[in-house]
Amino acid sequence: MRIVAGLAVVAMLVAGTSAAQADTLDYVALGDSAAAGPLIPNQDPALWCLRSDRNYPQIAAKLLGATLTDVTCSGAKTDDFAGRQFGFVAPQYDALKPTTDLVSLTIGANDIGLFQTALSCINLLPEPVGVSCHDRYNAGGTDQLAQAVDAWAPEFGAALDEIKRRSPNAKLLVSGYGTYIRPGGCYPRQPVWGRDGDYLQSVMNRISATAKAEAAKRGATFVDFAAVTVGHDICAAPADRYLEGLIPTTIAAPLHPNAAGMKAFGTAVAKATDLVGPAA
Repeated sequence: MRIVAGLAVVAMLVAGTSAAQADTLDYVALGDSAAAGPLIPNQDPALWCLRSDRNYPQIAAKLLGATLTDVTCSGAKTDDFAGRQFGFVAPQYDALKPTTDLVSLTIGANDIGLFQTALSCINLLPEPVGVSCHDRYNAGGTDQLAQAVDAWAPEFGAALDEIKRRSPNAKLLVSGYGTYIRPGGCYPRQPVWGRDGDYLQSVMNRISATAKAEAAKRGATFVDFAAVTVGHDICAAPADRYLEGLIPTTIAAPLHPNAAGMKAFGTAVAKATDLVGPAA
């Protein structure tokens, strides 16, 4: 009888463990450097993706008690969901399974070449000495970057469709990009003329709006990082920044979220699942 009772206890423990595992969210994070967290300590030993263990997927996973598969990778474009980034990094789609419960993604800026565009907007001297990137990208009356975002929209929509095909039961969280620079900028604290700063932010806003619209078509949830970062942009005091400027004031990549920003983003993502309370 003791043997039978002992076996019953073991069976109950195994069943309890299996139930606990079944209740754990299977979370997959996709995306680019805005999700990966380049240079923020501590970096993944596989350094080619410049992925931090304090990025927003890691923060969200801890708040949710989720099992995380983080395949975010700095420099990623939408094509890298299906193809090998750098020729050897596995396609991000490979992380998705039919049993995946939650997917988050941030993508689009590299498809438009936004980082390179931002660098081209630097002017160390005030107007009129220099060249406006707004004028350059709008030469001839056509906004080249707006056109690029609009051309990217169906590709992004197709990516969302593929995620849903691979993980049909997953809750899908799509994020935009932050409010990097406030209206009018803060020249010369950040060496981008005011109208060029407004132009750069308008492009980021267009990417975010496009992501939101494509997400809405498919019943996905949009997480608004622009709202989270108001007052915490690159013009804010260093202690208040969630996003770093051209010269970072914390250990993070230029023009990217820092650790404080990732914490705020991760909290927003966790709340968007409706599985954590407002105090998280």
